[in-house]
Amino acid sequence: MPKPPKGAHLGSGPAHERLMLAGLAAALFREERIRTTETKARRLRPVAEKLITTAKEGTIASRRRALAVVEDRDIVHKLFSDIAPRFADRNGGYTRIIKLAPRKGDAAPMVLVEIVEGAAPEAKPAEEERRRRLLRRRGRAGREQGRDSGREQGRRQEEPEETAPAATEAPEPEPVEEAATDGGVADEEESPVDE
Repeated sequence: MPKPPKGAHLGSGPAHERLMLAGLAAALFREERIRTTETKARRLRPVAEKLITTAKEGTIASRRRALAVVEDRDIVHKLFSDIAPRFADRNGGYTRIIKLAPRKGDAAPMVLVEIVEGAAPEAKPAEEERRRRLLRRRGRAGREQGRDSGREQGRRQEEPEETAPAATEAPEPEPVEEAATDGGVADEEESPVDE
């Protein structure tokens, strides 16, 4: 009787799980670090490391085996030309899992999976940088909002006489707008046909 594979079961079936892990591996090789759940990361690590070991061989057969898992030729090319040569003298342990704060919403344990040697040139992943920028904007917006509301209240108290005459004078509508509200019929004077 066949034994089921070890580890958590992801997705709705084995085919879906294979596709999910292939997509995660492709994202890992493209970005060189990704943020995912701890369960997916633990299932991804052996897949990614086997692909890197396969790429270290550098043969056409190994390239075809890698293409059977990750179908994007550009990513497989990067794997064989950039990533595998970095690990020429290393026998495993190509990825690292770093724990992060739980995901907001469902409190799933999140991790950062990255390639160990010669990580991507960016010091921080794109998602973390985006989150930091958003938090900075929110902090700045809150401070500016407090300042602006104080300034606006001060202006309202200081300038009520100056703004009152301007508010009572209504601007005159342009004749072009009036012609459009007549139901599409323009005055004879404004019609371009008579000219």
